[in-house]
Amino acid sequence: MSLSILSFASDYQEGAHEAILERLCRTNLQKTDGYGTDEFCASAREKIRAACRCPEAAVHFLVGGTQTNATVIDALLKSYQGVIAADSGHISTHEAGAIELGGHKVLALPHRFGKIDAAAIRDFCAAFWSDGNRDHMVMPGMVYLSQPTEYGTLYSLAELTAIKEVCLAYDIPLYVDGARLAYALACTENDVTLRDLAGLCDVFYIGGTKCGALFGEAVVIPDPTLQPHFFTIMKQHGALLAKGRILGLQFDTLFTNDLYAKIGRTAVEAADRMRAILQEKGYRLAIQTATNQVFVILENSAVEQLSEKLGFSFWEKYDETHTVVRLAASWATRPEDVEALSEILP
Repeated sequence: MSLSILSFASDYQEGAHEAILERLCRTNLQKTDGYGTDEFCASAREKIRAACRCPEAAVHFLVGGTQTNATVIDALLKSYQGVIAADSGHISTHEAGAIELGGHKVLALPHRFGKIDAAAIRDFCAAFWSDGNRDHMVMPGMVYLSQPTEYGTLYSLAELTAIKEVCLAYDIPLYVDGARLAYALACTENDVTLRDLAGLCDVFYIGGTKCGALFGEAVVIPDPTLQPHFFTIMKQHGALLAKGRILGLQFDTLFTNDLYAKIGRTAVEAADRMRAILQEKGYRLAIQTATNQVFVILENSAVEQLSEKLGFSFWEKYDETHTVVRLAASWATRPEDVEALSEILP
């Protein structure tokens, strides 16, 4: 892609927030213990526990989202169990079968704008347990959700609570992928806090890769007894970084002076302005979202022409003559870049 193209292709194109880079440089020659046993990781854990209002939580730092999902899901499931997810979910579509490679089937349910609801999960579990052949089938062993979803939509507190009740009824854990969690928390429409996630989820993760860090995700296990050997399982999955201090320092910085919340608001405000510009220009939005992802319908003939000036991601076919593409704002999106979108769009 040409450097002259204005790109909103994804929310992980830039490096890292300057506060992280500055602190990495300043502490570069400091010697610390490895594998997350350093002072930076310890400080980050305490700040995350405080933000989640969950002082006993185990907090682990992993390098990327796919590694995190594969490690968490394998840690929670027995060999004969699978994970319930939306058929649009990241583990269902964009992780190259990483979950299946680990020996577990993704039990995909139809989505509505990226979400699955409590009734669908309950019906699926009920159908399994009422099936006389269930001993020959993959048992539903956990539920995977994303907040926000791949479609930029949000689960409300009521929706998450209802799903949790189903999980409790069937004694299966609830896991939330928070790769873009900063952008969910920043939305005015959002009513789910970190404290709520800690109260409802058996495991969730706070995304860094797409939210201001060079890389990294922070896994939160509110009840550490759920999987007391998670550290060892990380090692087995190649997800344990020897220079763990690099991850800890990044999250320690993101959770200092409310930085994680601030960068989330930057992206959401930029995306709101992008949506307004698109609608002012007469474009149709495919999905009404409030997070940092913007989905717009383009005529097929316009996709290639516009791509010469604007970077975006193909999302899905809308109909025979139209395509849905995605524009993504990030923690680093500048107001002047957003306004330049108005000049590029015909």
